[in-house]
Amino acid sequence: MINNTSLQKWSRLDSKSLDNQFVNDIINGMNCSSFEAKAVLDTVYKVYGDFFDCSQDLPPGKTKFIVISAEDSPATKLTDAKMVSVILTLNDDKEDLPIKQSDGVIALRQHRLSRICNEAFMQGGLLTVEDIANRIFCCGERTIVRDLKTMREQNIFIPLRSTIKDMGRTLSHRSMIIKEWIKGSEYTEIARKTNHSIKAVNNYVSKFKQVVALMRDGYDAHTIAFLTKISKRLADEYIDIKAHCSIVPSRQHELNTLLLKKKY
Repeated sequence: MINNTSLQKWSRLDSKSLDNQFVNDIINGMNCSSFEAKAVLDTVYKVYGDFFDCSQDLPPGKTKFIVISAEDSPATKLTDAKMVSVILTLNDDKEDLPIKQSDGVIALRQHRLSRICNEAFMQGGLLTVEDIANRIFCCGERTIVRDLKTMREQNIFIPLRSTIKDMGRTLSHRSMIIKEWIKGSEYTEIARKTNHSIKAVNNYVSKFKQVVALMRDGYDAHTIAFLTKISKRLADEYIDIKAHCSIVPSRQHELNTLLLKKKY
């Protein structure tokens, strides 16, 4: 027997999204089908998507938080630590509702936990277990600790102030993506673990390949940074990864193929 009440619940939740409101307005205003309305919505995202976050008002589901700067050492006292403002996504109907529907509350909380921690880190900040439990999710700290343990067992990286020391202060999220790539992880898996888009992962890998090619040609870090339009710090990280990290044969083959193409 189908649980219609449950189906109606997910339908009600989905109907509250701005995307659904836009689709309904197109259907009613232009007298077109649902398929055509969704095609219009997809086109709007494709053309204007990069400009959606340019307004001063935060989009629905996002909020601004003050967190500890990632530049500070973990040894720095909280009272002396530098603070930065970051924008976190607390709710994203497109991502969150399918996860809640298919995998339940715990999986959704862990997904959101990964997302906000990576968003804070990408903007130069670091969340703490206390921040997440008391200021954001309004749950017990033990709940967050259990979630983090589960995610570590799944090899999902979560950047927190308590763990950043183990990664090293200079390790950027771009370098972490590259380290996953050289281990042979697929783009979709890397995107899921680091809460990045596949396009972003591909862009970081392309930059890394450029750095390796210029490194092989004998350029120094300053020149590599200038030619690839990345920071000197990131260029140093990429060079260090290539020099000291183990690269699986398939990824090494990709790098060798690229270098041969450039040679000829």
